[in-house]
Amino acid sequence: MNTPTSPTRIAAPRCGLGHGFGVRSGALLVAALSLISTAVLAQEKVMRIAMTAGDIPRTSGQPDQGYEGNRFTGIPMYDSLTQWDLTSATKASVVIPDLALSWAVDASDRTKWVFKLRPGVKFHDGSPFNADAVVWNVDKVLRKDAPQFDPAQIGVTASRMPTLRTARKIDDLTVELTTSEPDSFLPINLTNLFMASPVQWEKKLAALPATVTDKAERSKAAWTAFAADFSGTGPFKASKFVPRERLEIVKNPDYWDAARRPKIDRVVMLPLPEASSRTAALLSGQVDWIEAPAPDALEAIKGRGFKLYSNLQPHLWPWQFSMLPDSPFADKKVRYAANLCLNRTAMKELLGGLMVEATGVAEPGNPWRGNPTFQIKYDPAAAKKLMTEAGYSASKPVKVKVQTSASGSGQMQPLPMNEFIQQSLKECYFDVQFDVVEWNTLFSSWRLGAKDPGAHGAHATNVSAATMDPFFAMVRFVSTKAFPPVSNNWGYFSNPEVDALVDKARTTFDEKQRDVALANLHAKIVDEAPFLFVAHDVGPRALSPKIKGVVQPQSWFIDLATMSMD
Repeated sequence: MNTPTSPTRIAAPRCGLGHGFGVRSGALLVAALSLISTAVLAQEKVMRIAMTAGDIPRTSGQPDQGYEGNRFTGIPMYDSLTQWDLTSATKASVVIPDLALSWAVDASDRTKWVFKLRPGVKFHDGSPFNADAVVWNVDKVLRKDAPQFDPAQIGVTASRMPTLRTARKIDDLTVELTTSEPDSFLPINLTNLFMASPVQWEKKLAALPATVTDKAERSKAAWTAFAADFSGTGPFKASKFVPRERLEIVKNPDYWDAARRPKIDRVVMLPLPEASSRTAALLSGQVDWIEAPAPDALEAIKGRGFKLYSNLQPHLWPWQFSMLPDSPFADKKVRYAANLCLNRTAMKELLGGLMVEATGVAEPGNPWRGNPTFQIKYDPAAAKKLMTEAGYSASKPVKVKVQTSASGSGQMQPLPMNEFIQQSLKECYFDVQFDVVEWNTLFSSWRLGAKDPGAHGAHATNVSAATMDPFFAMVRFVSTKAFPPVSNNWGYFSNPEVDALVDKARTTFDEKQRDVALANLHAKIVDEAPFLFVAHDVGPRALSPKIKGVVQPQSWFIDLATMSMD
């Protein structure tokens, strides 16, 4: 059958908590799947995915819902100037050309980069991708006076490429990007800037009623309309969108990369934040793929013939400490004690083996590891000694509040993991309380910082973090320049030595020399312990054996376009 070129948008039912599956998961799943007609299922190759997200990640080009958004509504539907190589399960994922064929920094002015663009690429609406489109997409998140400026897309974009300032067209297939300071990380950061169609957005703007006169309101309304009928350059394009319930995308037979032209006709994405509900949906045949299955169901999943995929990801599952004066974690002894009191081996058993114990951001064997003097291990006796020196005891425990979520991208199994930590740290005179909020709320407040009212006075935040590039792995958490709202230094950690090491790494353009600088930075970070280093995710997902060609890369991401179905 012919795939539609414009999606059907169906009004979502009202839900008191505003994120569908978290409240009525079973009923909504059945309702969502029933909307896919039997005839469609019979004629098409359809893959149904249950995500951990409580809502459909934003579809307008800059996804929310953490990196699960990039995984499912970013990479499949859009392209960026650079992107991650997702073709290998055994090699580290590296940055490769995508919509840019090549790039180079200006030798005489290292704040300027020239990107050569891929010719012949078209958006889903048929309009050309070119330098004008790149400038337009940079301006949508950086230029407040641009008609297409969208504040909703800033938090998940600007904080991931904080030094980018301007884009300038040189010719149709060449663009110059300028940074605020020399920044060797820029090509990596640009994997987060997805290219949306300016022509499609202009159509949505032109269709708005004349009664909407305010510039900001017109832009917001146009982006809302665009999200329901989006146009990127990716291997999949829009079909049906039901807010809070379902997104359907269909293959783009004209995709510019022949190797990634999809073999699957339609992908249906469903937000299903509860691990038990996701697992039940898989075992009952309602979906073909689930993220983060319930650990206690792994044997049942494998016994029913489903395939379990996992691989070490560049990932950290931490508590990120507040360094504000009212936080107990402002005391390094307390930070050290928390890290020494956690039995990570026992936690791994709790998760059915689906984690790697964290002893830093980078583990031994990684070129960024360095030689930290603080060795993270399970040593409750040493932890108690430090806590006693800090003024705490069994009769006088330290009260700490930690903000977390019940689910979300990369959050693994946050409630049982945090309850385990709570009990472990109790032995070392910690009285831990939790403030559980919705994942997207937690993620948004991550950039607003510990001082923001949305932190509810928390002394730590539990947001899992991508660690696949230097900025994401380290700089955004420890640089004084990354204080909120610039980036994710939520706890206001500041150390002059760390800032100097960050500057050294960022301004080193030779890769081997940069690795040395990053190893020195990492060693200093472990020694300062701005985190409770808990775990690294292995990205477990369970898939139907009908799905073929699955490559689980060493990445948060995975490529749907290269898969097929029986």
